[in-house]
This record gives sequence, structure tokens and C-alpha cells, in this order.
Amino acid sequence: MSTEEHETVPARLRELPSRLLAQAATHAQRLVAEQLTAVDARTWHYATLVALDAYGPASQAGLSSRTGIHRSDLVAVINELAGSGLVERAPDPADRRRNTVSLTAAGRGRLRRLEQLLDTAQEELLSPLSASERTQLIHLLGRIVDHHAATTAPTMTPMPQTTPDAP
Repeated sequence: MSTEEHETVPARLRELPSRLLAQAATHAQRLVAEQLTAVDARTWHYATLVALDAYGPASQAGLSSRTGIHRSDLVAVINELAGSGLVERAPDPADRRRNTVSLTAAGRGRLRRLEQLLDTAQEELLSPLSASERTQLIHLLGRIVDHHAATTAPTMTPMPQTTPDAP
């Protein structure tokens, strides 16, 4: 929005926190999508790789819980990552009826590359803020998210996909 357009928006709208959060979220999602799309990746790829890196091998149900990706959508994500050699499936030694998904060395490398790209997106998004303001914003947003997560039913919304044909 240009300065001229900004000035034509009523102050009550310009100062409405929910509207500002929505506009910032839209901008953030666009920046992230641009970075990930450039390397044929999606936000769900990143979320899955992060969860595996942070917690180690997991069942699909465990990954769904940790990422907020619906189980039926997660199957397609794991298929894509496995097809690229970034994760591998193996029977769970404790229960042969289910699979365990593990991060491969190539998956760790891919995760590091995606993190670099997301760092670039975060830097652009937060560029108007000082380091202390960034810390404060992250803290405040975390409080809002934590509060509403504790007071509402656990309905995690997965991160938006970066391609139109994504699950």
C-alpha cells in the first residue's frame, strides 16, 4: 500500500490490531512462498524436515501432531520428500504395522538451505524493526498464540502451500 493509499484508509482501520496482523501475515506468507518456491519447496516440506530434525524419527501420526499437517495431507508431503531422498520410511521396530519416517543426510542439507532462505524472508519482513523490537514482537505474538491455543480447541491450521496444486 502506497503512502497515498494508506492515508485514504480510515484511522480506525489502520489501527485495528486484527487487521494489521492479517496484513502482516499475508506479507509474511508471500515472502516465505517466494523464497521456497524458488527452490521447488513448500512450507509443509520445511515443517516436516524441522520436526524430524528436532525430534528424530517419528510415525506419521507423530509428525502430524508436531507440524499441524493433517495426516492425509502429510502422506503426500512424505511421498514428495521420500521421492527426493530427503526422508526415508522404515517399519517401526516397536510396531511393524506402522512406518517410522527419518531424516536423511540429504534432508539435513536441504533443511539448512531452506533455513537460509527463510532467514532472508524473515529479515525482509522485519527490516523496519530494531533487534530489540524484533525480540519484543516475537514475544508478544507468542503470548497471543499461546493464550488462544490454551483457550480454544486444538485446531492447528497448517501453513499455506506455496503451489496451487499442493495438498
